[in-house]
Amino acid sequence: MLELASSLLPRLDAGHSLAVATVTRINGSAPRTLGTAMALDDEGAVIGSISGGCVEGAVYEACREVLQTGVAARQEFGYSDDDAFAVGLACGGRIEVVVQRLLPGDGWRASALRAELTAAASAQPAGLALIVGGVALGEVLTAGDVFENDTDGGIGSGEDASDTATARLAGLDHNSIRRIQGELAGRISAGRGGLTVVDCEDGAVEALFVVSAAAPRMIIFGAVDFSGALANAAALLGYRVTICDARPVFATAERFPAADDVVVEWPSTYLARTEIDARTVVCVLTHDDKFDIPLLEVALRLPIAYVGAMGSRRTHERRLESLRQKLDENALARLHSPIGLDIGASTPEETAVSILAEILAVKNATSGGLLRHASGPIHRPLQERTPTHAENGI
Repeated sequence: MLELASSLLPRLDAGHSLAVATVTRINGSAPRTLGTAMALDDEGAVIGSISGGCVEGAVYEACREVLQTGVAARQEFGYSDDDAFAVGLACGGRIEVVVQRLLPGDGWRASALRAELTAAASAQPAGLALIVGGVALGEVLTAGDVFENDTDGGIGSGEDASDTATARLAGLDHNSIRRIQGELAGRISAGRGGLTVVDCEDGAVEALFVVSAAAPRMIIFGAVDFSGALANAAALLGYRVTICDARPVFATAERFPAADDVVVEWPSTYLARTEIDARTVVCVLTHDDKFDIPLLEVALRLPIAYVGAMGSRRTHERRLESLRQKLDENALARLHSPIGLDIGASTPEETAVSILAEILAVKNATSGGLLRHASGPIHRPLQERTPTHAENGI
């Protein structure tokens, strides 16, 4: 649901009701990931896709029914079903979908949900807990739901308040709600979603925690044509892009409209002081040892996801010779240079595809080889993959 936030918010604000279908379980090969959502509004407009086109027709009908009845529904689609080819899921996997209705309004729960959608649309941390098994199927909880100050029903903090909250949330008692909210808050902080069974007062409740982390950073060093192409492509993948160069005549916002920030500063100084996290990607495209060597020395010491540097194999060997005086072999092994996958790229745009392909391969712990030469399911859980790079995730 959070991935559709920028499209759902205007419709809710305009007074439209929505049915939202969320992928809550995947077995085997499936084209989309857990938590992927598709929505239908009361005018028949479809937002998003849950299977790349495979089962959208059947999910559309399920959404129409939930819009009319208001009763949440759970459906499963898989290759072994008698009607598998009718609904189109012939990829060999099975997916479970939960559909629930969202209503516009200014009540306390609608406001809490809207706050999470607004945060997600702004690429800020956000999270929802969707109940997918046990009592309260289809209910959505946020960490911001506050029962003590309910403006609609006057819920207080005593025993009566718990009873009212239970009625309002279709079977979840107050303590169970708090337990789920605590789990959700921790997952938002860690940027980690997933399907979990939560032990509650009235039995186990299965919840899908859908979490949207702040946009990961890509820091590109060097204000060159390749940097502009890489910024354009990285923005499409959801990166918050910064371009840094010590030369003010080249590092201008006008030259790099896709970048969120253009910084004029000595590269190594900027990287040492700027905000980074475990998902940060650093791409060094400067081709100048006076920038590259001190910059890579800083970058390879940081707990970031990816460090890549452009240059020929001769340039790479010269850099390594200089860096070996200051870094050990474990640090040097983290350097992706020459940068990118071997796809025969030559233009700035083709090179951007090559670089991003390698970044995705590192993120997903895959080799980056041709699918036709691989075996087994195309879509595999991360723990089943065999990483071929030093890093395991971005």
